[in-house]
Amino acid sequence: MTPADLSQAIQAAVSSAVEAGELAVAVPEHVTVERPKNRDHGDYATNVALQLAKAAGKPPRAVAEVLSERLRGITGVAKVDIAGPGFLNITLDTATAGALARVVVEAGEAYGRNEALKGLRINLEFVSANPTGPIHIGGVRWAAVGDSLARVLRASGADVTTEYYLNDAGVQISKFAASLQAAANGREVPEGGYVGEYIVDIAKALTDAVPGVLDLPEAEQLEVFRTEGLKLMVAEIKRSMDEFGTHFDVWFSERTLHDSGAVEKAIDRLREQGHVFEQDGAVFLRTTDFGDDKDRVLIKADGDKTYFAADAAYYLSKRDRGAEVALYMLGADHHGYVNRLKAIAACAGDDMDRNIEVKIGQFVKMLRDGEEVRMSKRAGNIITIDDVVEWIGVDAARYTLARSSTDSTITLDINVLTSQTNENRVFYVQYAHARMSSLQRKAADMGITRSADFKPELLGTQWENELLGQLAKFPGVLAEAGEFRQPHRVAVYLEELAGAYHRFWDNCQVLPKGDDEVTDLTHARLWLVEATRTVLANGLTLLGVSTPERM
Repeated sequence: MTPADLSQAIQAAVSSAVEAGELAVAVPEHVTVERPKNRDHGDYATNVALQLAKAAGKPPRAVAEVLSERLRGITGVAKVDIAGPGFLNITLDTATAGALARVVVEAGEAYGRNEALKGLRINLEFVSANPTGPIHIGGVRWAAVGDSLARVLRASGADVTTEYYLNDAGVQISKFAASLQAAANGREVPEGGYVGEYIVDIAKALTDAVPGVLDLPEAEQLEVFRTEGLKLMVAEIKRSMDEFGTHFDVWFSERTLHDSGAVEKAIDRLREQGHVFEQDGAVFLRTTDFGDDKDRVLIKADGDKTYFAADAAYYLSKRDRGAEVALYMLGADHHGYVNRLKAIAACAGDDMDRNIEVKIGQFVKMLRDGEEVRMSKRAGNIITIDDVVEWIGVDAARYTLARSSTDSTITLDINVLTSQTNENRVFYVQYAHARMSSLQRKAADMGITRSADFKPELLGTQWENELLGQLAKFPGVLAEAGEFRQPHRVAVYLEELAGAYHRFWDNCQVLPKGDDEVTDLTHARLWLVEATRTVLANGLTLLGVSTPERM
């Protein structure tokens, strides 16, 4: 019996009490069932009686008494106690608790998946660094978190489109092109231009790919460096993302918003909503009506459109393409964008609390031998995604960056993340998976396979009970990770599950030793091991981390 099954059973108990006239309440759409921290309080606890007491016009303990009588009659429930002001503590019989192992194994990759967000169409934009250089370490964090979040949201039933916004219009692209041109011609990079080995590499790749480009007049030459250089840089970014295991469904060009007239159309739409005004020759969007600290310029007095105008057009493009929720993931230096982006949604007539979400990620530091690492061999003054992968690997980077809340600054210690110790949390979790795989290989070598005659009632020790309780939590953890847009909840859970397995391993013999016979307990524990391996694999896959069978 999973927490979801028990939740439905409690709903049925409430419904039965209502039909019998014992409670005059509406049956709740969802009943919270949690694993108590103190195992003396049973396998599961619910506060449903406290929630219903006011509507029922009864003390919470009286409501709990009504429900407890019905819950005691449910098959698999061994005991129901009323605690404190009216909490219901429920203990399952050993066979019912242990049967979860078979449920997990038979569900396989589907175990944990839910439909909490079914039908919700989300456009998830993340990374979106300017295509003027390699992805820096802040973007690496969003690559790990964003891709993991997309997987978590899909596992909760959402229809997710992942998107990378290419800021390929504006002055920074002109500086990038001029930097490439200067490098190709052996000249100094212009003031405010881009430096680093990657500029030299791209300039050489471009001149090799476009013979004769340096013979063109300066203006024509610069345009080639702009268009072809941008293609090469974007190709590099895509390569880095692919190697990091991060996939984008859409690579959206800012330039297309200008070339297609989408920016002008967006301004017209916002004007129709009544939020556009003119002042001192410029055109503004009245974002202060919706919490922004100042109204934003759409068209400057000289007629040039602002980045903000493109931001407005881009948001409307997402909505026009079917996104019910436009979810932005931005770096810490974009904190001021939150209110202005939400104001765009409100000015467009959308619900700024529902149709748009903006998450801000804090900074990342890297340490080696206790000292902060600041420089990249290739990019000069920044650490790039390729540097991170070279130093600690994809698995360690993805897991470590995704396991912390984006609200907190994070430090990656190269020494720790390349060590095979429990301090390295990705190793700790992966090692649990490898340990199970090793046990299963050993069982196969001994000719032992899981028996179809599974006796779950044999899984009765405290170590087995703890492990089963952790397995039961996974669907709820996954649903909450999707609801709150927090994939780090999955990583935290995996570490708890790995810990429970390691304790089980230390205290419960699975395979027979010497001349010991293979027993029903052997088979039951093999089912439990496979169930745990399945959930660890499911969770690691959601984080884009591999599941090694040997370490």
